[in-house]
Amino acid sequence: METRAKAEQGTLRREAEALAASVAGSENELDQSLWSKFAQAPTVEAFCTNWLALQCRMIGNVQAGMVLLGQADRGPFRPVAVWPDKHRSLKHLTKTAERTLQERRGLVSRGATDDEPDGATNGHYEIGYPIEARGSLHGAAVLEVASQNDIRLQAVMRQLHWGAAWLELLFSREAIASEQETRERMQAALDLTATVLGHERGYAAAMAFASALAARLACDRVSIGFLRHGRSRVYAMSHSAEFKLQTNLVRAMGGVMDEAIDQRETVVYPPAEDTPPVVVRAHGEFAADQDSGALCTIPLESCGTPIGALLLERPASRPFDRKTIELCQSVAALAGPILDVQRREDRWLAVKAADSVRNYAAKLVGPRHVGLKLGTMAVAGVAAFCFLAEGDYRVSAKSVLEPIVQRAAAAPFDGYIKEAPVRAGDFVQAGQVLCALDDRELKLERLKALSRLEEYQKEFHKAMAEREAAKVEILTAQMNQVQAEIALLDDKLAHTLVNAPFDGIVATGDLSQSLGAPVEKGKVLYEIAPLENYRVVLEVDERDIGDVKVGQRGAVMLSAFPSETLVATVDKVTPVSTAREGRNFFRVEARLDEPHDRLRPGMEGAGKIEIDRRLYVWIWTHQIVDWIRLTLWSWLP
Repeated sequence: METRAKAEQGTLRREAEALAASVAGSENELDQSLWSKFAQAPTVEAFCTNWLALQCRMIGNVQAGMVLLGQADRGPFRPVAVWPDKHRSLKHLTKTAERTLQERRGLVSRGATDDEPDGATNGHYEIGYPIEARGSLHGAAVLEVASQNDIRLQAVMRQLHWGAAWLELLFSREAIASEQETRERMQAALDLTATVLGHERGYAAAMAFASALAARLACDRVSIGFLRHGRSRVYAMSHSAEFKLQTNLVRAMGGVMDEAIDQRETVVYPPAEDTPPVVVRAHGEFAADQDSGALCTIPLESCGTPIGALLLERPASRPFDRKTIELCQSVAALAGPILDVQRREDRWLAVKAADSVRNYAAKLVGPRHVGLKLGTMAVAGVAAFCFLAEGDYRVSAKSVLEPIVQRAAAAPFDGYIKEAPVRAGDFVQAGQVLCALDDRELKLERLKALSRLEEYQKEFHKAMAEREAAKVEILTAQMNQVQAEIALLDDKLAHTLVNAPFDGIVATGDLSQSLGAPVEKGKVLYEIAPLENYRVVLEVDERDIGDVKVGQRGAVMLSAFPSETLVATVDKVTPVSTAREGRNFFRVEARLDEPHDRLRPGMEGAGKIEIDRRLYVWIWTHQIVDWIRLTLWSWLP
């Protein structure tokens, strides 16, 4: 019996060892399969699924787990991998996942199942760990493990921390690959755009750009079109210097471009499975008619407004992939506005002007652009005022104040200045002494003449007594001559004092520094002007003299009294001009209607002569119009 029992125990032991070996072999094969799938995962979802399975197997005692991923730092985050069953509901792990994403750190919390009341635990722990790469949060991993001691929980968190490095490495590689792809795409876009900037003319730049793009992307043909009157018109083709706009091919290209512009979406034909649905009817017809295998049409925009489209054609063996489409979109975004500017600058001036007027009218009658509308209304109001309203047309001229009567006090004979009590600017009264001449020599000559007269009288009486008739005649003539000399000397002595002829102001003359100086007969010593009788002399430009007539009224403002306006009436228009500063001026005299007690000769200011009432636009532009008219007439043969 004992031997039989021992035999049975040995058999059971061998069967148990065989079963354990079989289970271990199965587990090894499963681990190898998971690692193989993990290393060869084609997608992010597959990578996360195998990673989660490996983590759960290595940690042990894991009841459930999930990985949430989303757009970096923004979300939304959704489950991409669930263990052990992808159909199992893991809503009870949602709170831990949300806290992990919000706090961006590892968390350990007691778990609760969905069928238990709030606050009741099931003896399990929920462990969450954020998935970060290069400072950006990409998601989180949450595991539900059986209740264990703190040391075991720390080991689980450590294992999860080490395992998360695989996911961080995955997203870091994807970020680097994306940056490299973007950099290469932008470099290619800049290189292609440089071909546009290398030409001054718009058509040459467009054709060079289309040819370079066709060579870079191995396209059969690249066409560029721009909107004109709401329809696309082909502007340039690759490797085609000339083409006719009315051909069926060109018209069909315009329809294909219109289809993409109307949708404002990149249209690829044949459409890929992962692209959003778009209308491709025109593309399909064009591909069938022209035997084109693959088409890609990208709208061109400037400041958010469609301006044209870029059409690329390839054979069916080389369809447009995602990278090529993204490159084309980058190139279109950079080169489109530049091509549009060059095309616009390459037009005739008349076409540019008409286009500007059309755009201005569209903004004026369309929505928005309130400032433009208000500005246009203001300009229209000002223009209507200028062309319809009339104002006073006045001729402006420089004005100088002159006395109507100005009397000169001249030297009555040759002599010397004895006294000079007044000078320019002094007020004088009629008969007041202006200056006195030295009379000593005149008095001596008068005494000498009187002595001679007495001698002649004595000889005359002697000749009369001796009855010498001839001598009497001679002496009589000599006495008459001496008497005339005495009368002349008496007259000079009477005029040694130079008096003021009337009440007024000394306009010129200052002899206070010339006492004892000789003066010649007839030299003007002083000029006296009245205090109230003044006239205004206006220097009118020859361009305006034709409108000035005698009797017209005007106003004068002097520099000495800028706050007062003097009213004057034109008295005389002189026909003689004077040249000054390269222009001719005519002298126009006007009288003041009311006297002014503070006026002084020589005061200057500005004057305006009122002509009549005319349109404001004529008043402000007549000088320029007259100059243009005269210049054109002088140029004409």
